[in-house]
Amino acid sequence: MPLLTVKQLTAIPITKSNFKPYGQIITPSPDGKVFDQNDAILQLQNGTPRFYLMHLERRGRTFTQITRHHSCTQCLGSLNGKNWLMAVCPPSEAEPDLNRLRAFRIPGDCFIKLEVGTWHAGPYFDHPAVDFYNLELSDTNIVDHFTHNFATRQNIKFEIIDA
Repeated sequence: MPLLTVKQLTAIPITKSNFKPYGQIITPSPDGKVFDQNDAILQLQNGTPRFYLMHLERRGRTFTQITRHHSCTQCLGSLNGKNWLMAVCPPSEAEPDLNRLRAFRIPGDCFIKLEVGTWHAGPYFDHPAVDFYNLELSDTNIVDHFTHNFATRQNIKFEIIDA
């Protein structure tokens, strides 16, 4: 098998506006605030919602695969205020558009909601281990897990770097 071509993605700080093509960034709000467009707009009606904690170790910053879910939104956030990285590409009917693939640096004081169909790789981080909360459907990883493999399809490996 030939060596993979390494492509670097520069991680940019996430903002509500630059993340909009992929989903939402949700930041703290005052207790009692009325629901509005700044809250996570969820689509979890196609199954049983599952909210759980994931323990991940030594994830690094490289990837060869990206995944999407057609049946639900997905929310991810780190615990203990740890920053992390996520690569995303807007929803598409075919394979991910490499020209629209972006990497984001996400602080530990917010979470992200991925739109239905958003391609995503991660979470990635430099810490030895990070715990994340994850909201999706109970069977997302069994029946709604569509993966594109850059290594086998395009001979590419991605590395997320700092700006």
